[in-house]
Amino acid sequence: MSVDPALLEILRCPDEHHATLTYDAGEQTLTCTECARIYPVNDGIPVLLLDEATGGPEKPAAEEAVSEEGDAV
Repeated sequence: MSVDPALLEILRCPDEHHATLTYDAGEQTLTCTECARIYPVNDGIPVLLLDEATGGPEKPAAEEAVSEEGDAV
């Protein structure tokens, strides 16, 4: 199932830069042109949740420590 071309025209990355997305019909993914996060498309529905994305920018080490331990380093 493919994504409606009219929808692809208005979709943007949910991160703060709101960059455009490129659609890969074979892989059923949307890729951000700025941060390179890859969002899945399930049954023709884009899943634009940062937690569901793969790839993209690396987290700084201090940020990872906070999220893993639950408190600041």
